Amino acid sequence: MKSIKRCQLVITVFLLLFIAGMGILTARIYKDAPFYITHSDNYRLGKVYDRNEDILFDGTGREELPYNHLIDVGNLIGDDKGQMENTLVAQNIDKLSNYSFNGGIDNKNGKAAIYTTLDHKANRAVYDAFMGADGCAVAYNYKTGEILVCTSLPNIDPRNGYEGIANMKSGTLMSKALYRTVPGSTQKVSTVISAMEILGCDGLFAKSYSCEGYYINGSDGKIDCHNQWGHGSQEIQKAVENSCNPFFAQLVEDPDLPLDEIKRMYTKLGYAVSDDDTEAELQYFDIDGVQCEKASTTLTDSSDFSTQWGCIGQGETMASPIQLMMWQSAIANESGKMTMPFLINKVTDVDGNVTEKAKKNFSGQLFSKETASSVKQILLTNGANHYANSIPGYTVAIKSGTAQVKHGAEENALLVGFVDDSDFPIAFCVVLENKYSTPAVAENIVTTMLNALS
Repeated sequence: MKSIKRCQLVITVFLLLFIAGMGILTARIYKDAPFYITHSDNYRLGKVYDRNEDILFDGTGREELPYNHLIDVGNLIGDDKGQMENTLVAQNIDKLSNYSFNGGIDNKNGKAAIYTTLDHKANRAVYDAFMGADGCAVAYNYKTGEILVCTSLPNIDPRNGYEGIANMKSGTLMSKALYRTVPGSTQKVSTVISAMEILGCDGLFAKSYSCEGYYINGSDGKIDCHNQWGHGSQEIQKAVENSCNPFFAQLVEDPDLPLDEIKRMYTKLGYAVSDDDTEAELQYFDIDGVQCEKASTTLTDSSDFSTQWGCIGQGETMASPIQLMMWQSAIANESGKMTMPFLINKVTDVDGNVTEKAKKNFSGQLFSKETASSVKQILLTNGANHYANSIPGYTVAIKSGTAQVKHGAEENALLVGFVDDSDFPIAFCVVLENKYSTPAVAENIVTTMLNALS
């Protein structure tokens, strides 16, 4: 009798394990089937649209689009060919699956799609405004986080294929807005924020330093000013407007501004400072699966040339155009919190049901509301005094930058800022590479972008 009960128990256990195993197998098949179906040879993906339902990726391959229709967003949207990995399609390919476990594959009428926040017409206008020069431009709604413009040159229309890929110009297969670049004097915005948080608004505005065209720091390093005659005595507002390197070198060296506190503030803003962050995952942040490089710098000694030069925007300091833009949102909203950007507005499945919808998100507190308001006024004053004619029709808060690259052989022009208008809340960053080699002008690119979006 005992042996019969023991056998019944063993059989029951085996049956339960079998049922559990079948359940796990079924769940695994249900979960993984879309992946394998998506990567099969006879399968067609869904589409990617811009905010106005203009096609940015045609997974079905049936749409007739004009030649180079996607030349402005190709290296951001990408395709399923595997040549570009850090793109919207490559990182979200499962969302484009026209397959359901119950209904199977529907290549003909499947409604799987990604609806992005991008404005394709505006991207094309910005792309054309570069006049063939290399660089990138990015803009978003600093209240909602919707990325509207993200174009990069050189670029590619993936529909044309990858013939001659080995001879393509460097940067063709990557959206430069996602990757670190030398920020030039746009970096001074982060330094102003840090100094204001450490010294307080009154403390920073009370600081005054003299510029004679250069400054010899405590380590006998020479910090040159772009104005060889110097700017004379100036405080923070004039220093920002003049983009005066000697002023900022002296500010960094000021004993009232301990380097440990600057490093603390830079880290809070999102920089990987010195060798503090070594893990690869800490070097990126995520935008709907697409990786964006995190800003980085090396700060070792307040009187050291490299440290001062880094706080000015050269040296080892690097930042992505997207992150430069994001910091502007914390200023524009006067909150001290960044509006987190996103590219995907919604996702639909094979039946057209909405399976994902974007939500507005903010960063943690990066700096105080008082600092945000004060820095906003500094940048607005700079915009009113120096950009009213070159970017007409908009109240812009702005900071320019000139970044020396390729060991000083070339200079890039940068503009970062925002429109101070609650009905048109646009923050932006433009990078024009090798600015002396092209008739394109950064201010004209910004104006074209704002006009196209408005």
